Amino acid sequence: MSDVVLVLNCGSSSLKYQLLHAESARVLASGLVERIGEPEGRVVFEAGEHTVEHTGPIPDHRAGLRAAFDLVRANGLDPATLGIAAVGHRVVHGGEVFYRPTLVTDDVLRTISDLSVLAPLHNPANVIGIESAEQLLPGVPQVAVFDTAFFHGLPAAARTYALDAKVAAAHGIRKYGFHGTSHEYVSGRVAEFLGRDPNTLNQIVFHLGNGASASAIRGGTPIDTSMGLTPLEGLVMGTRPGDIDPGIVPHLVRVAGLDPDDVETLLNRNSGLKGLSGVNDFRELGRLIGDGDAAAKLAYDVYIHRLRRYLGAYMIELGGVDTITFTAGVGENSVEVRADALAGLERFGIAVDPARNAVRAREPRVISPEGAEVTVLVVPTNEELAIARAAFGLVTGS
Repeated sequence: MSDVVLVLNCGSSSLKYQLLHAESARVLASGLVERIGEPEGRVVFEAGEHTVEHTGPIPDHRAGLRAAFDLVRANGLDPATLGIAAVGHRVVHGGEVFYRPTLVTDDVLRTISDLSVLAPLHNPANVIGIESAEQLLPGVPQVAVFDTAFFHGLPAAARTYALDAKVAAAHGIRKYGFHGTSHEYVSGRVAEFLGRDPNTLNQIVFHLGNGASASAIRGGTPIDTSMGLTPLEGLVMGTRPGDIDPGIVPHLVRVAGLDPDDVETLLNRNSGLKGLSGVNDFRELGRLIGDGDAAAKLAYDVYIHRLRRYLGAYMIELGGVDTITFTAGVGENSVEVRADALAGLERFGIAVDPARNAVRAREPRVISPEGAEVTVLVVPTNEELAIARAAFGLVTGS
């Protein structure tokens, strides 16, 4: 049986794809389709150093996936003849129902759609992606891999909000956590890279991209994470505020005259770094700071302040930490964020070696000084590989 898996990650107006061998991790092709539904969309194909890009109208996700397939075929690969073993879909919210890789049936798809009430910006796009893949690859197993799954078993004290218990139970309100596929993959890679038994490690993982989250992991099992019922809770992010006083929401409704959709747009798209500085790209933020922009500097300081607050909380929850790991776009690439997040913590056995921190590489690496009590690492995440292996393992029973 072929071990080729197509991994799809569908957003509201974009989709990312990757064709890869689940066992060897060898990538055959990858790319993205963006600006779906806009007058001019964009489709990108990458294979090694070879990159091709097309633009044109892409009315919906099915057309987007078809356009991606056409571009893949035009560059020597035919998804229909590769013997694809499964299509692995990143699905953002599994609620209380889904916490393992799941073969998609009509009933499963309906339930994922019903869970859109918990993830209105994400699950509907995930459903469309699954339906599109089923139409273009009939007979190929579709496997849903849930972003919330790794955190399903959080301790009750960590997952429970201090709300009226009956209201919370009636509406599925609890901490679910997100980026779980990344946190699980990275924490496993840390143990593998260090040659340590994961059962012996207390880990803190910072997944810092445009979305950002932290996790506390004891013995391979998460005991807390920063995101909550939705991906809005926790760290400051590119366009999301992270933790805020919940009283801000009714205040905005009463005083600013915002309705629930307005508030949701504000919190999801116009807050975080963008809300404070006008930009959500860390490279642009750095350029603004270099030019003396006070708003950009404040945004950066708020971002670092929140990271350090979660670091301290998780160190206490864990009763001590063995490793601190940075991953995802900002975590893997921002020398300054890593240094500033951990500055002045030598008394806790935490330090960053400037020379090691400055190294840029695609492989896991230690950036703490030789002999440091706490090992600080940069470990590139690979959610696509994790999803591919989960999907392939399900359909093969391995």
